[in-house]
Amino acid sequence: MSTASRRAFLGLVAATAIPAAAARPASAADKYPSNTALYADPGLVEGIDYARRYRRHEQFDDSLTQKFPFPGTTILAPHGGGIEAGTSELCHAVAGYHPGTLQPAPEAGPRHDLWMFEGIRPTHNAELHVTSAHCDDPVALSLCAGARRALGLHGCSPAQLGLPEGAWAVLVGGRDEPFRRALLTRLGAAGFQVVDGAVHPTLSGQEPANIANRTLRGAGGQLELTTGLRDAMFTINTRPERRNTTTLVFWNFVAAVRVAIADVVDL
Repeated sequence: MSTASRRAFLGLVAATAIPAAAARPASAADKYPSNTALYADPGLVEGIDYARRYRRHEQFDDSLTQKFPFPGTTILAPHGGGIEAGTSELCHAVAGYHPGTLQPAPEAGPRHDLWMFEGIRPTHNAELHVTSAHCDDPVALSLCAGARRALGLHGCSPAQLGLPEGAWAVLVGGRDEPFRRALLTRLGAAGFQVVDGAVHPTLSGQEPANIANRTLRGAGGQLELTTGLRDAMFTINTRPERRNTTTLVFWNFVAAVRVAIADVVDL
C-alpha cells in the first residue's frame, strides 16, 4: 500500500469506525475533541501540521518444542513533536530504537511496538493537543487493544506537580499497579525525583478511556516529565535536533524505564 493510500485508508477508518469518540467533549484546553476531529479538519495537512508514526513488530512461534515470549508492551507519545517536547524521542528509545538513526538501540533488544502523534509546525503546536482519554487514532487503538500493557509518555510543568520552576521530576501514574510500582522503583533508583501519581488530581492516568489503559488488561502506565527534566535530555532542544543530541540523562532515564518494563513482562 502506498503512503497516500495508507493515509486515505486510516482517515476513512477514523472517520467511519469510531464515531462515538468524536462526540465526546474536548477538555477545557483542547481545540479538538478527538483525533478523528483533528484529522477531519480541512485546515490541517498531514506531513505539514502533524505526523503519525508507528512500528508494529512481526512476531511468530512456529516451534513445537520451544516457547518464545510474546512481547506485549506498546509505547505511546500522544503529544509528540512540538506539543510536549522530547516525548517522541523518548518513545523511540524506550521502544528500543535510537531516535536519530531509528536503528536498534541497544542491539540486543527487546523491541516494543510504538505509536506517536506529533505536532510538526514551526509554532503553535499546542493547539494540536488531544487529551489522552479522547485519543481515538485507529492505529493507537489497535496496538493497545492487542497489548498486555502500554506506557504513555507525556510532558508537564513543575507547577502542575506542585514543584518549583526548573525542577527535574517525573510523575508516575496509570491503572497498572505492578507497572507503576516498578517504574517508581527503577526511576527512583536511577536518581530521578519521582512523584507517585496515584493520588494526583489531574495527572494520575487513572481514566479507563486513557489510551494507555485501553489494553487487554484495561491498564497501563503513564509518565509525566517536567519541562526541566526534558530540557536536560538534549543539548539542542529543538524538534529537528533533539533526536541527534540526546544526553546521558536521556539514556539513563530510558534504561530505567526499560528495566521496569522487563520487571513486569511476565505479570
